[in-house]
Amino acid sequence: MTRAGELALALLVAALGIGREFALPAPSHLVAAGTTFYVTVHLLAAAALWWRRTHPVASGSAIAFLTLLTPVFASVVSAYSITAHTTRHRWLVVVHALAWLAGSAMWTFPDGLVGPCLVAVAGLTGLHLGERRRFVEALAERERELMAEHARADERTRLAAEMHDVVTHRLNLMVLHAGALRMAAKDDEVRKAAEELRAAGCHSLAELRDLVGVLRSGRAARIPDVLPDRLSRLVADSAATGLEITLTEHGDADTISPAVRRTMYRVVQESLTNVHKHAPGAHTEITIHCGPSSVRAVIRNTRPAAIPALVLPGSGSGLRGLRGRVEMVGGTLTAGPTDDGGFEVDAVLPAFVPT
Repeated sequence: MTRAGELALALLVAALGIGREFALPAPSHLVAAGTTFYVTVHLLAAAALWWRRTHPVASGSAIAFLTLLTPVFASVVSAYSITAHTTRHRWLVVVHALAWLAGSAMWTFPDGLVGPCLVAVAGLTGLHLGERRRFVEALAERERELMAEHARADERTRLAAEMHDVVTHRLNLMVLHAGALRMAAKDDEVRKAAEELRAAGCHSLAELRDLVGVLRSGRAARIPDVLPDRLSRLVADSAATGLEITLTEHGDADTISPAVRRTMYRVVQESLTNVHKHAPGAHTEITIHCGPSSVRAVIRNTRPAAIPALVLPGSGSGLRGLRGRVEMVGGTLTAGPTDDGGFEVDAVLPAFVPT
C-alpha cells in the first residue's frame, strides 16, 4: 500500500471511531472521560497505524493500550497487519481482543463481543492472505532458481563442447608430437624428455576428459584422496626439470583430513607452476607443518637466476582461485613478493574438515 493509501486508511479508521463515539453518546468505558478525550484517543490510534509494518510490535502495543481507554477500530487493522506481514508476535491479536473487552467494560452487550469478533476475523484473514503470499513468493523464488540452474547447465554444456573441441584437440597433437620426437630422436636425454612430455600430456588428457564429463553431467565427481607421498612425487617431478627444491615436512600428514590434504597439494602445485613460469633457476623452499589443529604450507622462492627466455602468459587467476579453494575449507592464504626479490605463498588450513 502506498503512503497515500496508508493515510486514507488511517483517516477512515479515525472517522469510524469518532462516529461511534457520537453515535453512542454515553458508551460504557473502562475510563470515564469527556468526548474530546475519546476523540483524541481515536486519532492517536489511527496515527499509530503509520508504523504497523515497519514496527508492528510497537504499533500494536500502543494501539492495544489505547483500546483500553476506548475501543478503537485501529486494533482491527493492526490485527490484520500483524498476521499478514509477520510470522512472529501473533500473540498481539489476542491482546487486541482482550483490550477491546476491557475497554468496553466487558459486560456490555453487544459492543463488548462484536469488537473482539472483528479482531479475530481480521487476524484470521491476515493469516490466510499472508500465508498465501509467502507461498506464492516461495514458488516464484523456486522458479527463478530452476531457471538459473537451466542457464548454468546450458553454460556447462557449452564449455564442455569448447574444451573437448579445442583444448583436447591441442593436447592430443602435443602428445602425438612428443611421441614422434621420442621415436625419431637419437640422443637419450631428448628421448627421455620427450617421453616425460608425452606422459604428462596423457595424464592431462585423462584429467581433462574427467572434467568435461563433470561439466556435461552437472554432477561433481568423487575426488580421490591425495596421499602424503603424492607431494613428494610432485616435488620430484619439478626437480627433474632442473628446479632446485627443498622439501621439509614436520608432523604426520596421515592425521589430517583428506580435503585439507587435497587443498595443501593444490597450493604446492600452483606455487611450483608459478615458479616454473616466472622464476626459473630460483631456489624454492617448501615447508609443511602438520599440527593437531592446523596445517601450514609455506612455499618461498628466491629471485630468479635469469630473465625467463620463454614468458608464459599469466592472468593472476591461479592465485585467486587458490585463495578461494583455501577459504572454502576455512583456511587463509597470503601471497606476495619478499624483500630479497623472491616470492612467498603462505597457506594456513584447519587440520580437519568433514568430507
